[in-house]
Amino acid sequence: MDAPTTTSADGGWFRGPAPAPPAGQVNPPDPEPEPDPEPDPLGASRDALLIRRTLAEIAPVADKVTSYFYALLFIAHPEVRSLFPAAMDSQRDRLLKALLTAADHLDDSDRLAAYLQNLGRGHRKYGTRPEQYPAVGEALIGALTRYAERTWCAETQAAWVRAYTKMSQVMIDAAAESERRAPPWWFAEVVSHDLRTPEIAVVTLRPDQPYPFLAGQYTTLETPWWPRIWRHYSFASAPRADGLLSFHIKAVPAGWVSGALVHRARPGDILRLGPPGGSMTVDHTTVNGMLCLGGGTGIAPIKALVEDVAEHGEKRPVEVFYGARSDHDLYDLDTMRRLQQAHSWLKVRTVVDSGTQLPDVVREYGPWNSYDAFLSGPPGMIRSSLDALKNVGVPFERIRHDGVEELVATGD
Repeated sequence: MDAPTTTSADGGWFRGPAPAPPAGQVNPPDPEPEPDPEPDPLGASRDALLIRRTLAEIAPVADKVTSYFYALLFIAHPEVRSLFPAAMDSQRDRLLKALLTAADHLDDSDRLAAYLQNLGRGHRKYGTRPEQYPAVGEALIGALTRYAERTWCAETQAAWVRAYTKMSQVMIDAAAESERRAPPWWFAEVVSHDLRTPEIAVVTLRPDQPYPFLAGQYTTLETPWWPRIWRHYSFASAPRADGLLSFHIKAVPAGWVSGALVHRARPGDILRLGPPGGSMTVDHTTVNGMLCLGGGTGIAPIKALVEDVAEHGEKRPVEVFYGARSDHDLYDLDTMRRLQQAHSWLKVRTVVDSGTQLPDVVREYGPWNSYDAFLSGPPGMIRSSLDALKNVGVPFERIRHDGVEELVATGD
């Protein structure tokens, strides 16, 4: 039997049962509406303002929202449970957080479209089908209805239904377009495993068929030891003639995938690769200098960018700042120094954290206002570097990085 249709105030709809009221309540009255949001100086739409108001209310109870969201999803649609890992503590808030992140960028159409298209392509590897998106929408509205009681009203629900309808369609369209030209995943054999430190390994893979990507991008990896758990890792080299792919993996505390890749993977093991993603790539139509900040294993895509510039025969100045917590953690310094010796346009500086942060050191050099900046590393480093670079005159549109929200909840 078809599920009933829930219709928003503006005629937007998704299929599925209307969200039930919390236990113990029968036909609860609509809450008193909040005062209209203050006008946004940046010209955000009414829907965006209503959505951000909801996000602000649920932020303090995010864990409860997440638990309720998955409970609604799996109880109403048990068939989708098989798309998720057996141990949901590894999944945590990934799906819901991705949706909320997208909603928060509703008025940044270009950024939102790129983010959602990447999500849609990436969800092919889970086996997600277009007809399953409404189930997620039902659970999303149901969780928000319960935990955004102070701000929730018919107008707010209509805004969320419109937003989710648009977002899910972008993801569905991107997945369909991707299906015409690429598989949902690739199998890849481990051909070498180089343990650089007790916690960092350089892992090289041979995919079972050609894998197209650009220097500076990333992919997702799944190991045979933790099925359906995928983690993001940046390519550590530009595309190679032999088709091999290298990654720098750091085992993090409680990191199931990273721990397996560093301590358990061996040549001959078979992994799965998702499609490439990310936009931290070189614009070869310009000759702008490049300012590259790589923290920890964030040096991996920076190395790939340097190789990309070299392979294109460019002579643009490239300044690399390689940050680590100790000399011991500069695990790829010899490689970067060899690249510096081979290319007169490349300068590599190391920053060992002894109370001095990487962005602080970058301020001492420059000027950087004519450079394109590339940031890769922990989210905290990216945020502080963004602030530092804008403060020294680097235009925002010339700062490129794997967005903190793009790699949302990447975990290990």
